Amino acid sequence: MTEPKISIIVPVYNTEKYLVKCLESLIHQTFENIEIVCINDGSTDASLEILKNYESMDKRIRIIDQNNKGLSETRNVGVKNASANYVMFLDSDDWIDLNTCKIAYKTVTEYKADIVMWSYIREFETKSLSKKIFDKNDEFLVFEGKEARMIQRRMVGLIDTELKIPENIDALVTAWGKIYRKDIIIKNNVKFIDTKEIGTEDALFNLHVFGHAGKIVFINEYFNHYRKDNVQSLTSNYKESLYGQWENLFSYMESYIKENDLGTTFQQALDNRIALSVVGLGLNIMQSKTSEINKVREIKQIISSPKRRKVYKQLTLKYFPLHWKIFYGCAKYKCAVGVYLLLMCIRKVIGN
Repeated sequence: MTEPKISIIVPVYNTEKYLVKCLESLIHQTFENIEIVCINDGSTDASLEILKNYESMDKRIRIIDQNNKGLSETRNVGVKNASANYVMFLDSDDWIDLNTCKIAYKTVTEYKADIVMWSYIREFETKSLSKKIFDKNDEFLVFEGKEARMIQRRMVGLIDTELKIPENIDALVTAWGKIYRKDIIIKNNVKFIDTKEIGTEDALFNLHVFGHAGKIVFINEYFNHYRKDNVQSLTSNYKESLYGQWENLFSYMESYIKENDLGTTFQQALDNRIALSVVGLGLNIMQSKTSEINKVREIKQIISSPKRRKVYKQLTLKYFPLHWKIFYGCAKYKCAVGVYLLLMCIRKVIGN
């Protein structure tokens, strides 16, 4: 086998229902010089059998079988075992377009970029919705110098007119939807931190990685397909510890900002992330089995905490669309019932 140009890291845990579609999208890439590093993270369903079947058909597939370590450490294992100079991540319940690797590799090498990014399509059971990240329609957007730092800051949060679309707070932070020059991860010893500690790992990982990126390119295409109908997904179930985990995440980000003297813009972005987090925390509460009164009480505790009183005091509502002005206005002025009722509306809209 020719030495691969791209290592695609695929953590696998109990995704037998979706894994075939994921693997099919990889083995049929129009750019063939890839390796597919599949880490079976202690699956108890037929995932490992599916992987072995595909391994027998395609020599580019490498299987690492391990006891369950969680998504973060599994990705770290994948990076450590990747043999190519460029790495991509793909969740095993998602898939990519067949020309993704070809265009990604062409772009990252021609532009001599450290990271190349692209957008994605959210795949629901009955509909597909593309995610528009930047307003510009250029085929390629190149970020260097101060603009590269702006992209790094986006890993922390949104500021000013970016708040017109608060749903985009995490549109850029995913580990998938990107190709990385591997040595900026390895040489700087960047690791994914366990989701059990920080709730969600991608933003913090990319905050560190993008801090070492001199040139970043965005391809204005939708290559990744992000499955939103997987009820077993990490983002689909009630998580009792989420509030504390996100507090840890915010602390990690704040420490990084201070240690690297990134200034007030990064801190403002973090304050806005904390303010906007009431949506994710609230939707998590809505999925709990507790009474409706207790849900309102939990929401009240969140929006009344000293940290959130501070960030809501600084949060300007003028950029938000009307419905978000009302929602964050309720949070800003400690109207827990209003937040609760609006969260019910959000659940109906997104189908949860």
